[in-house]
Formats: sequence, structure tokens, C-alpha cells
Amino acid sequence: MEQAIESEDMHYEGTCIRPPSEAFSILLQVTTGCSHNKCTFCGTYKDKRFRIKDDRIILGDILFASKYMKRQDRVFLMDGDALIIPQKRLMWILDRIREHLPWVRRVGAYANAKSIRMKTAQELIDLKKNGLGILYLGVETGDEDLLKKIRKGSSPQHLINMGRKAREAGIKLSVTVLLGIAGREKSIEHARATGELLSGMDPNYVGALTVMLIPGTQLYDEFRNGSFEVPTERELLLELREMIEHTHLSRGLFFSNHASNYLPIKARLPKGKQDALDQIDSALRGDIGLRPEWMRAL
Repeated sequence: MEQAIESEDMHYEGTCIRPPSEAFSILLQVTTGCSHNKCTFCGTYKDKRFRIKDDRIILGDILFASKYMKRQDRVFLMDGDALIIPQKRLMWILDRIREHLPWVRRVGAYANAKSIRMKTAQELIDLKKNGLGILYLGVETGDEDLLKKIRKGSSPQHLINMGRKAREAGIKLSVTVLLGIAGREKSIEHARATGELLSGMDPNYVGALTVMLIPGTQLYDEFRNGSFEVPTERELLLELREMIEHTHLSRGLFFSNHASNYLPIKARLPKGKQDALDQIDSALRGDIGLRPEWMRAL
């Protein structure tokens, strides 16, 4: 066994984020930063370069969790793209989790189209068998031109293919899309194209967030110089409505309950689609109050 580097706490470096659904998970930082780190709207990992952490540190954190985190039955692998870790090392990490945290029921991680492409179908199946139960994929938009503009590094069809590849391996897929990322002018086109992409991918979960302007990012600079206009509250509601209208899932949950959003929605599609649309229509009429701005101060 590798010689672990133990400590009196977990070894976290820099800014660490996780999906809202992993709030009560054991947060195991196996990489630092993001392997892509080029998106124009994201400032999360600007403070650190991407690297895979030393196996001894990872093992030390797993051993720490084995002593002090016995009530948490999920593990989330941070940072931005743990799936990019070479297969042998990633399987080793999952092996150590199974060995030292036998009560853990599911391991999750962020992924991107590149990291899914780099795994063979069989490798994804092997990861699933070894405990990797869910991947979180940031799609942001289904509009091809907008994907290029925000430097996402993928196309709509490639994103669909990679999402379906993960699902075919038996891994659950949670996809994130961004309301407002197209600005005011292309809002509805973005919403419609994103709904079409989600329909083609058919993920288990969709989480809609509203774009937040982060100082130091390219998108923030575009906002400051007037080339990017943030949609109004009403325009964001119309965008959300158009997106849900054009999203056809075989059986999936669509959420907009992130703190960045003005209107929290939780709908199981296809059954709950009309109720979600009716709720948005009520908000557009003013019958339902929106989340106040101070509660969105992330």
C-alpha cells in the first residue's frame, strides 16, 4: 500500500466547489483546478493550475474520512474534472474508497466532453462497477456558435454523443445549462437549441443556473464594455420557459432551484412539464414572487 500522508484535516487547496446535490458528501480533492479552464464565464479555477494530486495525499484524506466521516455515504471527487485522471490511477482511487469507506454507496465527479471521449466504453463500465455512479457535465448551451464564443471546446453533437456514452455505461448523468449566457439578443435561440440538445442527450438530471458575472473573466469584461447585456428577470423567465418547452426527456428531473435563479422549478419530465410551464406563466403574470436580488448574492 502507498504510504499515506496523514493530517488532522482534509488536504484542500484553493477554491473548491461541488454540485448542490453533493452538499452532504465526503469531498475528496483528487485534482486541483480544471483541465480545460478556458470558459469565458468561469473564474472558479483561475487561482490554480490543473494537476492530479499525489496518491499519498489522496490516500491520507481517504483514511481521514474513514475515521471521521462514517455518517456520509457518498463521495464527490473534486476539482473541476476528476474523470480526466488516467484510468489506472482513477481505478486505484475507487479501489481505496471501497477498501477504506465500505459504507459509501456512490462516487460522483465532474466531467467534460474531452474526459469522457478519452475513456473507452469499457473503461466507463469498469468505473461504474467500481463505484462511480454519477457524472456532472457542464453543457451550458446547445447553440453551436455560442459554444464557440464561450470557448467551451465542444460542439452540440459531440456533447450529445459523450453524454449518451456515459449513460450507456450505466453512469447517471447530471447536466448543467446556463440561463442568460447568450445575453439579451440571442436568449430565445439559445434556449431552444439547449432544449434540443438536452432532448438528444436525455440525461437523468438537468440543472439550470443563471449566469453570474465574475470579475476577472472575459464575460465580465464584455459586460463592462457593453458587448454583453444581461437579460432582464422577465427575459430569463421566458428563456427558461422556452428551454423547458423544447426539452423532451424520457424520464428525467429538470431543476432551476440553484441560488442564482429567480424562480425555483423542480419538474419530472415528461409528466411534470406542463405544471412547470404553468408555474413560469404565473410568475410572468406576477402571481408568483421571484427570489429577491439579495438572496442571489453568491
